[in-house]
Amino acid sequence: MRNSLVIAFSITICFIAFVISKIFISALLYKRWRRKHLIYEEGYPGGKMVIFRSSVLKSLASDVVLKKTQKLNNKDIIGSGGYGVVYELKLNDSTAFAVKRLNRGTADRDKGFERELEAMADIKHRNIVTLYGYCTAPHYNLLIYELMPNGSLDSFLHGRSMDKKVLDWPTRYKIALGAARGVSYLHHDCIPHIIHRDIKSSNILLDQNMEARVSDFGLATLMEPNKTHVSTVVAGTFGYLAPEYFDTGRATVKGDVYSFGVVLLELLTGKKPSDEAFMEEGTKLVTWVKGVVQEKKEELVLDNSLGSCPMQEVNKMFNIAMMCLEQDPLNRPTMAEVVNLLEQTEPDKLVSAS
Repeated sequence: MRNSLVIAFSITICFIAFVISKIFISALLYKRWRRKHLIYEEGYPGGKMVIFRSSVLKSLASDVVLKKTQKLNNKDIIGSGGYGVVYELKLNDSTAFAVKRLNRGTADRDKGFERELEAMADIKHRNIVTLYGYCTAPHYNLLIYELMPNGSLDSFLHGRSMDKKVLDWPTRYKIALGAARGVSYLHHDCIPHIIHRDIKSSNILLDQNMEARVSDFGLATLMEPNKTHVSTVVAGTFGYLAPEYFDTGRATVKGDVYSFGVVLLELLTGKKPSDEAFMEEGTKLVTWVKGVVQEKKEELVLDNSLGSCPMQEVNKMFNIAMMCLEQDPLNRPTMAEVVNLLEQTEPDKLVSAS
């Protein structure tokens, strides 16, 4: 009996020691993470500002960022969307950021802010906009992102770009491939996986080299690798949402694939999913293009501003878009497969293959 008590006591002590060691290791890892990711955190009445470690901000006095954000006004606005207003924050002649302001007051807005923070916390990818920090206040929250000097794909395609440039075919292809790589990273390389839920041309931003960066994670949903879907309230943008989403309310990676297929059609046709012409005819961009592709007359719907284009490449992108837009989500490719298909169809590779 005494031996049994000694054994039980020893096991209990070992278990407690194991738990304490785990807690101690976790605390050390958390402190290490904070040292790696944070260069500045300041609390003030009703909120705080946190800035993540980066080469861009290391030489700046962090309190300058806080003071500058508090002076933002209507003259600094560079965009707006369903989840907030975006400002340009200039710290000096060479450094500027995009600041998204999310007004507080509703549960949805606060959840959007939390989702964006949770999704963006450790993401570092060349095709995803970098989050540099955030600020909380009694009546609003701020997210501080890198500034994309060429704005959004939507503004280029649909006539609101500042310099009125027309995107040529190689640039459109580069944007398609870059955006695909960004979404593929979210689906396959992040743990937990991230379902964006709002892939659209206005959420694909363009840097100084016209490289695509996926942005706006206000609707993003995290999904463990062993799951196939996440049940949510239907949200997103009309014209981009997969048909099964309305029926099931289940957010899946294949829903993002469908939305990406719509973006490919925008790049090819230069038309919005909600173009007034489609509304008048009682159809939509996807239906219109599918009919033309079935008749092998893709050149009839190609964006007129493109001029002469290599139709071999154009047709291959139309085919990739059609795969993404399959009615049955099981028949759609994964985003990793989409990236592979686009890489095989890259202009340079087609030239070298011939």
